[in-house]
Amino acid sequence: MSPVVTVIVAGWNVARYAEEALTSLHAQTREDWRAILVDDGSDDGTGTVFDRFAAWDTRFTAVHHTSRRGLGAARNSGLELVDTPYVGFLDADDVMEPRALALLVGSLENSGSDLAVGAYRRLRPGTEGYLLGDVQPWVAASTAPSRRRVTLEQHPEVVNNIVAWSKVSRSQMWGDVRFPAGLYEDQLIAQELYTSARWIDTVADPVVQWRVRADGSSITQGEARIDVLRAVLAAMRTGLEVLRRRGPQAAVLARARTILTMDVPRLGGHALDHPDPAYAAELEDFRREVALLLP
Repeated sequence: MSPVVTVIVAGWNVARYAEEALTSLHAQTREDWRAILVDDGSDDGTGTVFDRFAAWDTRFTAVHHTSRRGLGAARNSGLELVDTPYVGFLDADDVMEPRALALLVGSLENSGSDLAVGAYRRLRPGTEGYLLGDVQPWVAASTAPSRRRVTLEQHPEVVNNIVAWSKVSRSQMWGDVRFPAGLYEDQLIAQELYTSARWIDTVADPVVQWRVRADGSSITQGEARIDVLRAVLAAMRTGLEVLRRRGPQAAVLARARTILTMDVPRLGGHALDHPDPAYAAELEDFRREVALLLP
């Protein structure tokens, strides 16, 4: 069976989660996939887990960076090896739902669209392991109901689904598109895909379980740090700029409204008692900047 979709799985020091992630990929109801596992210079055994899966099933290929380059660079290494019609991503600390590839790839095959976008749920730490939550309202707004062959003008709310791992796209969309260096690299890439897609499909069913790590080491759990704040503001700015240059005005408005109603208040919680007054000041400057985009 020739593979039709490549799943790029990148990770750094995620040995404690990687086996569950790769097992969920191996358990897909659709079997015509291959996976590029990119170990980004880990020193905790992540590479060993990747090698073990590659030895077990030839659909897995392990790639090792000799030193850490960052998530974007690791994904880019995987993109260089894609030779299938479709490509998707899975972070090595998350879990893929069993029908994810069947839903996303199947939708594109049936519709002829360029990009399929699925819903996702969070895995949050509890007293006895991780607890799976419901699809959040902003995620549902981007994907429900399921759609086929819509344009960005017809469904602008999709731009608020900004993560790489909830999507499958035609490989030809990537061309010379690559992830930037730094944090929150998904946001720019998501908007570039949305604005270059002829047609988009949405899948209302959850396709991924997104893990919020119990040890607090996820980058989104470090947003109280001012360097992380600056990274997330820069990512939102660049994503908005892509929409302003290449997308319909409706998409700009949809993204700006979500940033102002969700992202700014979330970050504002850190600003209330932050020891560095620059945190609140930079966030307020950004809020005003985005507010100017609204009528």
